[in-house]
Amino acid sequence: MLDLAKHIVSQKSGRFEPEKFEDQYEIALIDLIKQKRAGKPIVPKERPKGENVVDLMEALRRSVGREAAPAKGAKLAKKPRKASSGQKEMLMPIEGKKPKVAAAKKPAAKSQRKSA
Repeated sequence: MLDLAKHIVSQKSGRFEPEKFEDQYEIALIDLIKQKRAGKPIVPKERPKGENVVDLMEALRRSVGREAAPAKGAKLAKKPRKASSGQKEMLMPIEGKKPKVAAAKKPAAKSQRKSA
């Protein structure tokens, strides 16, 4: 990686010539100061409108042949996950539902701590 970094730096390095450098920020700031001194109102420039905005998810769905997605506010229904076999004893009962009876529960052995 170090060799690659050295190669990139050597390829991209060059001499800085300040007379060729044009600072757009400085030019815009000087123009604003001149307008303010002349007593002209400062009006912000209009930002370009985002007319060519692409919905990437919609484009992806079309590219794989799916129909358009439902409205953004609607949520997709997910299939409930199946509990793994070792997880049944950890499930807690929910009010209003009958608790599931697990077959052949083993009592958990309580370990006692020794006091120091």
